[in-house]
Amino acid sequence: MATLITNSSTSGSSPALLASRPRSVTSSLLRPVSLRASYPARIRHASGLNKGIGVGFSREARRVVVSNVAAPERNSVEMAPRLAKESQRPVYPFSAIVGQDEMKLCLLLNVIDPKIGGVMIMGDRGTGKSTTVRSLVDLLPEIKVVIGDPFNSDPEDPESMGAEVRERIMSGEEIPVTATKITMVDLPLGATEDRVCGTIDIEKALTEGVKAFEPGLLAKANRGILYVDEVNLLDDHLVDVLLDSAASGWNTVEREGISISHPARFILIGSGNPEEGELRPQLLDRFGMHAQVGTVRDAELRVKIVEERARFDRDPKGFRESYNAEQEKLQQQIGSARSTLAAVQIDHELRVKISKVCAELNVDGLRGDIVTNRAAKALAALKGRDQVTAEDIATVIPNCLRHRLRKDPLESIDSGLLVIEKFYEVFS
Repeated sequence: MATLITNSSTSGSSPALLASRPRSVTSSLLRPVSLRASYPARIRHASGLNKGIGVGFSREARRVVVSNVAAPERNSVEMAPRLAKESQRPVYPFSAIVGQDEMKLCLLLNVIDPKIGGVMIMGDRGTGKSTTVRSLVDLLPEIKVVIGDPFNSDPEDPESMGAEVRERIMSGEEIPVTATKITMVDLPLGATEDRVCGTIDIEKALTEGVKAFEPGLLAKANRGILYVDEVNLLDDHLVDVLLDSAASGWNTVEREGISISHPARFILIGSGNPEEGELRPQLLDRFGMHAQVGTVRDAELRVKIVEERARFDRDPKGFRESYNAEQEKLQQQIGSARSTLAAVQIDHELRVKISKVCAELNVDGLRGDIVTNRAAKALAALKGRDQVTAEDIATVIPNCLRHRLRKDPLESIDSGLLVIEKFYEVFS
């Protein structure tokens, strides 16, 4: 049993945070176990319902359809990645973080298959949760996006397109496409609802016939990662917004009879300290996986962590360069896993056993079954295999089901251990 569980899932004192080891990062992970700007848009009037982003006025029997929402100049879009790279703050290398294998594996699996649904990371203060999440930026792969589109529309997937891009494609127009890295957007605790969802200039729409929609953080996070630090302290009205977008994959802004919708499909990553408050069950269920992190207890390792952090603070560029080879190797492994994911198979017998574990643990709904299947396939792809094994399932199933179990106030055992015990009972 011990061979199938990662260190961090069985012990609260797993190695954590910011130090380096001579061993390969990937080998340790695979062990079983905004600038605010308004974008003016032209509007046209049409009778009946039209495709695209619609704006309805209740006093008239007509509908206003946006013909060009938020289209920045192409030159600025093409220059943005280079300018961002030059101006961004140095990020601690993902490969330099020792331990916390459970957390790092959950993050990598979500990058390989975004449909897993994100990660909720809970643990003590100062255990490297935020540092690890933000270090993921360097490993994110590139995706194809439509140039000038504020929603990062996918030129090949209608479900991830803005309405304007869809109309242009249906009309036969050639769409300019570029490749850009997946974006990571931070959602501050003090953000307003307008900043998160986007807002509309009502006065301009009614007086000048010009519609100005300012996209929010959800538009920027489409097809990317939305990270919420201290998510258990997030205001309830913002939690409601996240729940709505996470459920539908679309963000709708309704104000004074005007309605705008745009795609908002993102990987939701949250972190927090359980001592500061519990997360609402509705939001917790939206996270595909749940990782627990603990404080390092080994004195020698703690000294090593402090020294490595001091070295990074003294010379961030030199420190990052020393991990270039490992970072590139991990990037290539992620890219290969993403490309081969569709070919990975899981036997029907294993699917049945996964569902039996979920049923016997009284897991509500079917998200647990779906996420466990997806995570096991992503892990097999990361290991370079095209077939899921029981070992893969044993590694990911505690993270997929731990937060979905009903809470028993009298139960002292960790819910992850309950899951793994039931796993061995069913799979034996």
